[in-house]
Amino acid sequence: MDLGEIRKEIDEIDKELAEGFQRRMELCRQVGEYKLEKGLKVLDRGREKEKLASLEAMADSEFNRFGLKEMFTQIMGTSRKLQYRLMAEKGADAGLPFETAASLPKKGARVVYQGVPGAYSHAASVQFFGGQARLENVRTWDDAMKALCAGNADYAVLPIENSSSGSVSEVYDLLVKYDNYIVGETYVKVDHVLLGLPGAELAGIRNVYSHPQGLMQCSRYLDEHRDWERRSTGNTALSAKEVKAGNDPSCAAIASEMAGEIYGLQVLDRGIMNSRGNTTRFLVISSRKFCEKAANKISVCFETRHEDGALYYMLSHLTYNGLNMLKLESRPILGRPWEFRFFADFEGNIHEPAVKNALLGILEEANYFRVLGNYYTDKGKNINEN
Repeated sequence: MDLGEIRKEIDEIDKELAEGFQRRMELCRQVGEYKLEKGLKVLDRGREKEKLASLEAMADSEFNRFGLKEMFTQIMGTSRKLQYRLMAEKGADAGLPFETAASLPKKGARVVYQGVPGAYSHAASVQFFGGQARLENVRTWDDAMKALCAGNADYAVLPIENSSSGSVSEVYDLLVKYDNYIVGETYVKVDHVLLGLPGAELAGIRNVYSHPQGLMQCSRYLDEHRDWERRSTGNTALSAKEVKAGNDPSCAAIASEMAGEIYGLQVLDRGIMNSRGNTTRFLVISSRKFCEKAANKISVCFETRHEDGALYYMLSHLTYNGLNMLKLESRPILGRPWEFRFFADFEGNIHEPAVKNALLGILEEANYFRVLGNYYTDKGKNINEN
């Protein structure tokens, strides 16, 4: 046969496959309705393994054996997605609903942030809540989460990622450790300066204090001054506070200009950061399972089976339902070497059918699953340019 004849025969086979697929989906819909009526789980791993083994046995070559397995694994996955859609239509949910209101209650709220006044967490709190809330600083991120659980605060503001130094992994771990929820986010432009005591001179500096990320974000500048000792502190504003308290003109701090004003330090140098567009994303967290009606971003956490393709099949629930994933992060699971917990952010609102379908699919197939929050984001418009 020439190429045209071969393609014609392929088209005929593809037509038969498409018709067969649709007949199969109709039968799968009936299976789903039966499972719903009887209260059975959608995913039957034993049945799927037996089915795949019988299909692989039909192959006439090793290549085709793998091909049949891959094709029918996809078909079975699509079948499950159809059944999850039926479940969602019948009112099933994935740890929902959240308490919903037009806007996040801010007036008179008690807000905690880690660090000292002048820290970027302080700036993020002011930026998100304005003058409507009462702000209080705590020593650690863990203390902030505990304050929520104990009812001593309404919200906590914690950093989750920086555009140049990456994710704040400890905060991801705290999102799993505590039964708190993300209710908002804000982006703060990071603009470090070198601060010193009044009258201090750049030539006399010997020690530079800052948070490890602050030192990292200004590493190129510091490399130009190799005789300076780099010293880590709990956060950038604390470094400014310590330099002031130490009253040593040979010590400087890398922090915000606002921190310098609060602690009475002068700016010794500007433009010291590796990236001029450096931005930190902060989460606003509450013990309440709350979301605004305009919420358009969802954060989830899940664990998969430790087997080939497990993560792919989890994320396929987002792809199949047309949801745009914004971020994927992994963290090692304590006590389980080489196993990981995944955190994903994607666009959507929990009231949308596509989101419900995706969340149900992940819930049913993951070893562990939790919705961390559904909240509003306006990235690009809420970055502090000051």
